[in-house]
Formats: sequence, C-alpha cells, structure tokens
Amino acid sequence: MITFEQVGVQYADATAPTLNGVDLTIPEGELCLLVGPSGSGKSTLLGTVSGLVPHFTGGVLHGRVTVGGRDTREHRPRDLADLVGTVGQDPRAHFVTDAVEDELAYGMESLGLPPDVMRRRVEETLDLLGLADLRRRALTSLSGGQQQRVAIGSVLTVHPRVLVLDEPTSALDPGAAEEVLAVLQRLVHDLGTTVLMAEHRLERVVQYADQVLLLTPGAPPVLGEPAEVMAHSPVHPPVVGLGRLAGWRPLPLTVRDARRRAAGLRARLDGARLNGPRPPAPSAASPATPLATASRLVVRRGPVPALRGVDLTLHPGEVTALMGRNGAGKSTLLGALVGLHPPASGSVTVGGRTPHRTRPAELIRQVGLVPQDPRDLLYGESVTAECASADRDAGAEPGTCRALVERLLPGLDDTAHPRDLSEGQRLTLALAVVLTARPPLILLDEPTRGLDYAAKARLVEILRDLAAEGHAVLLATHDVELAAELSHRTAVLADGEIVADGPTPDVVLGSPAFAPQVAKILAPGRWLTVHQVAEALAEAAE
Repeated sequence: MITFEQVGVQYADATAPTLNGVDLTIPEGELCLLVGPSGSGKSTLLGTVSGLVPHFTGGVLHGRVTVGGRDTREHRPRDLADLVGTVGQDPRAHFVTDAVEDELAYGMESLGLPPDVMRRRVEETLDLLGLADLRRRALTSLSGGQQQRVAIGSVLTVHPRVLVLDEPTSALDPGAAEEVLAVLQRLVHDLGTTVLMAEHRLERVVQYADQVLLLTPGAPPVLGEPAEVMAHSPVHPPVVGLGRLAGWRPLPLTVRDARRRAAGLRARLDGARLNGPRPPAPSAASPATPLATASRLVVRRGPVPALRGVDLTLHPGEVTALMGRNGAGKSTLLGALVGLHPPASGSVTVGGRTPHRTRPAELIRQVGLVPQDPRDLLYGESVTAECASADRDAGAEPGTCRALVERLLPGLDDTAHPRDLSEGQRLTLALAVVLTARPPLILLDEPTRGLDYAAKARLVEILRDLAAEGHAVLLATHDVELAAELSHRTAVLADGEIVADGPTPDVVLGSPAFAPQVAKILAPGRWLTVHQVAEALAEAAE
C-alpha cells in the first residue's frame, strides 16, 4: 500500500538530510508504528506519505513515495484526500469550522458525498470516539484531548484507505487513548485500513502494532516485528525495559505477557528496599508555608462549570501530579493559579497574592506556566532570540536559557524559527523559557507531549533538582509513567472536583487507569518504575 524507494528529504539551510535511504514497503491492512528519538525524522516521513512533504513544507524530496499506486511527488495533498487521512501533532491547525458536528462533516462535503451518507457517518463517528455529548460544542471550548478526538474523527468520516497519525494519543487520558486505539484496531482488522502512526508513548500502542519502523539519526531505518525491534531500540516502553532488565526472551509487549513471566522477579524483589521520589523536607512541607492555595474554588468557562469547590495546597519542595480524564478541569485549575480564570467563588492565592488581581510583571516572579500549546509563549524569530529574551525578562545571566535548552534537548539549531520546530522541540524551548525565571511555583500542562523517553528523563532530572531547591511543581498530565517516576503526590480531578489526593503510590496503585505498567506487572508489590526495580536488584547483588 505504501512504498518508499530510496527516499531522502533535505530542507533548505539544514546541514544534513532529515531522512536518507528509506527503502521499504508497508502492506495494506497493517498498523505500522513509527518510533525513534526526537529529531529522527518521524514527522517528515509521515509528511511524505500525505504529500505535505515537499508540497507544503518545502525542501527537496529524493526518491519516490507511492500510496495506493499514486506518486506523492506528482499528487498534491488535495489529490490524495480521498486516499490518505492525516492527523498531525496539533489538531487545531487542521480545524476549518467552529463546531464539532461541522468539523466531522467538512471532509465529506469537500468530496461531495450525499447528505444521507454524511449524516450516518457523523453519527457513527460520534459514537466511536465518545463525542456524542460534545456534538454541538464550539471547538475552542474543548480540552486539548477532546480536540484531538475531533481531529481524528474528521479524518475517519471520509473512510480513507490510509491513515497517517502523528502522536494521536499524546493529549488523551488513558481511557480515551484506549478508545481511539480500539477504533484503529477495528479499522485495520475489519476494513483493511493501513495505519502509519508515530507515537512517543509506546506503552500505549506497541502491543497493537503489526510492524515497527525504527528511525535513528545517522543509521538506516529498521522495519521488523515489534519484539525484535524493541530488543535494540533506544526508545522503548517500561514493559520492554523491565523485560530487558530481567532477561526475558522473547520480550513481552503487554502487561499480561509480562505478568506470566514475572513470578521469579517478584520472588527476587520480595523484601527488597523500595526507593521512590524523596519527599520534601518536613520544614518545607509545613502547612504554615504553602506556596499556593485554592480554597473551595469554583471557576466557570462560559456556561460550563469547569471547577466545583476545589481545595488544593502546594508546598515548597513538592512535586504534585494532577490527573483525570479529558475535560476534567486540569488546565482550568492551572490557569486559575496564574490569573487567567478569575474565580466565580472561593479563592486562589499564590505567594500571598491573588493571581487575577496581580500585575503580570509581578506575578511572573511567583509562578510560571507552560501551557499545552507552547506557541502561546514563543514570539521570537529564532531559538537564540527566544533564549535571549527569556534571560532579559528573568534577569538571568546571558546564556542561562540556552543552557537549559541544551540540557533538555541537545543539538537544537540556534537559528531555527520556533514555528518550524517539532511539537516536542517547541515544548522544550517553552519549558526552558519558563524555567529560566526559576519561579517558586512551576505549572506544567502536559509537559511530556512530543518528548521521547530520553528527553523525558532529562526533564525529570531538572524538575527533581528544582524541587530539591524548594520549588513547588504541579504537573497536569495523562502520562502515568511520568507521575510514577517524579511526583510525591497525585491528585485526581473528575468533573471539576478532586476525588483523590495523596501520596502517589497510594493513589495510582488503587487505580487501573492510572497505574503504571511496572505496578500492574509486579502487583501486589508497590513497585512503580523500572528504575526502582533496577536499584533494588543492584542492592541485592552487592
């Protein structure tokens, strides 16, 4: 269905090709998972299939890409619309209407499908993706995850033979991600749809892949069976990391398969010392010294009550994960803490100030927010300009922000324009801009969206250092593995209310939705991460 013949892509002003020597075939009716470190060319390869590369992005395409017999160099994206459906990293960039139903119907209208067919397909898609309750909502009123589901639905209604998806589950809560992946499975198995998908959260998707295509900078692409590729891939999910550590062969890709082999490992860990995120010092965690407090907080977003009587206190040195399904109110709570959403009732204080009544220049010294869309923070013409501006605004030594960028994502081009960066690269730059000011309270909204495992590990290290210095960190995230690795405490929001709040192990171990893979494999033990298991085994061997 998709054939690459010695494909390479070279962008203007780039010192090296983004892709080089891609020569492979993806059969019809298979789900092919595209993996690799950030910057390895995954989004570019997806773009060659949809025709966006080079017709929209520019650059030079070498070799030949054919989809269903059509050469993408000779057919522009509009000429492939009936064959290839594409959903990128940023769903809002694809929207052309204002409401959910209209967006689902737009692609079919463009192809001239009969009204009765359009109506039926819209209803089917609303049910498939759990969007029926949102059908008349404005797209701008939806959460990031809800927008992602609408973007996927707008492609599915056209019934393309090929689906190209760039991180389709990155903004989704665990339940919504499972629903989307179940839909993709049905399309592959029942309708013979070919799916080419790039995803960093491999713990969610690798078990569904028929083949895995590994892209590594400076090395030829590798296409093969998932377990074979994962055995040597530099990026892999926790279940594979645990299998490598335990020496299991073949490597398990699912929690179920890993549990069947884990009896011996559980016995080795019985009685071993369990290390986790170190709690803040007792003096720093004193109830008398909170950095931020929300008391019986109620916030409305138009007619929608987004928060309903939320009580939350954030202490110095503490990392708190804020979890919950899409639309639960996580982003609204973060926005209230930086003054974006004034309370309808109740109160918010940050550093003794009321955020929505405090001048931004004063508030930025107390709290910093990295939003879901990092472009909201980026206005410079280059990475260098953004970093220089961040240093000036924060009163930091020149080069401080650039050093943070290099620590998070080595090798980022200084001259690149922020809009030309990948989603993960833009997020890294926005993180560095906010962290340069080193505010006492740091708020991160989906901070690992677009980040590979190596970049995520570097982010964890930086946030741990900040917490050790007395900063408070609040993460709104669907990344259960991040919460397990980093957070001291986890709070769960549901329909605008906090329904659970406590030490991370206590909260996530009692929840099938929020438990990390290692916890599910090694239950009833309280192990959360591969790192904890590795430390325990190393201590036992001494």
